[in-house]
Amino acid sequence: MTLPAYLDPIDGTTYPIDTPRWRSEAGRPLMITDLPGIGRDGIETGTRSLWRYAKALPVAVTDPITLGEGCTPLVRRPWNGGHAHFKLEWFAPSGSFKDRGASVMLSILRQQGIEAVLEDSSGNGGAAVATYSAAAGMRAKILVPASTSPAKTVQMRAAGAEIELIPGTRQATAEAAEAQAESIFYASHNWQAHFLQGTKTLAYELWEDLGFRAPDSVIIPCGAGSNILGCDIGFRELLRRGEIDRLPRLYAVQPAHCAPLHAGFAAGAEEALPIEPRPTLAEGASIAKPVRGREVLAALRRSGGGTVAVSEAAIEAALHALARSGLYVEPTCAMAAAALTDLTGRGAIRADETNVVVLTGTGIKATPRIAELIGVAS
Repeated sequence: MTLPAYLDPIDGTTYPIDTPRWRSEAGRPLMITDLPGIGRDGIETGTRSLWRYAKALPVAVTDPITLGEGCTPLVRRPWNGGHAHFKLEWFAPSGSFKDRGASVMLSILRQQGIEAVLEDSSGNGGAAVATYSAAAGMRAKILVPASTSPAKTVQMRAAGAEIELIPGTRQATAEAAEAQAESIFYASHNWQAHFLQGTKTLAYELWEDLGFRAPDSVIIPCGAGSNILGCDIGFRELLRRGEIDRLPRLYAVQPAHCAPLHAGFAAGAEEALPIEPRPTLAEGASIAKPVRGREVLAALRRSGGGTVAVSEAAIEAALHALARSGLYVEPTCAMAAAALTDLTGRGAIRADETNVVVLTGTGIKATPRIAELIGVAS
């Protein structure tokens, strides 16, 4: 294998990995060139965090920013007369799966001399970047839509991040961040290639959780698709190394009120299709223009999986059902359980298969909204 490099997957241009950058000269998001991956003997078994898979990363990090992220529970639970494995990614320091990407991304950037970072987010991404920047002694600025509930920015502010409210849509906030990237390094969880190197540890962890076997399917809540891409990268490394003999089917779940990836997949398109987003319970997945849509759709097709768009009623029903089984999650990730019901009901997955449902964020982050749904004062 050649040395790791940044890669523009559209035109094949590569850039040195030791120089921090967040996009190609053509203005497109970057990936990392294919890596060899690791086998069982490459796992640092004495490390109780995602950094047990450090040898699979493209950069050797001498002083990782870690708070114990990763090594989240995988629990087998009954669901609609069958069973599934639920991956409890909210068991993370900031309360969501995005800690995986933030830990790896910021560790590499700090090692390469970046001292201050910019992020745009209305929720989990901003919380993770703020949390790990605080742990690293780095300065973080987070742009959030002006309409964002103050409850969502409290965690970021408590970690010491500078918060700037941007008028208009979520897309307007992303565009404002791109404009400010001239003056502060843009460490976007949607754009930064090293963030995906953090999320790929989910694939390695599921492989290890399941006795060094790949699951048959992985059902993932999806906005921009970082977990889809992370699983695609990680499982392909394991396949390339000969540790597994097939890729698991990946299913991206979106709210029917904002499902550009689902629209693109259903139409056989290479890119996500334009949609008019409507308000949704799954607000963490309400991304009308995912910047890596092309790569996400390619990953889904490569795996033999697909997309699922779930209704608001189905999301709410799944949220309640999960809570009453002991799994208290935010509405955005409850839609993955709703998709499990849908996929099982139409025979796309079977009860005798090993099916993993990724639950990405804690319900504690959405307490006011969940209180409304169950009819109590928060």
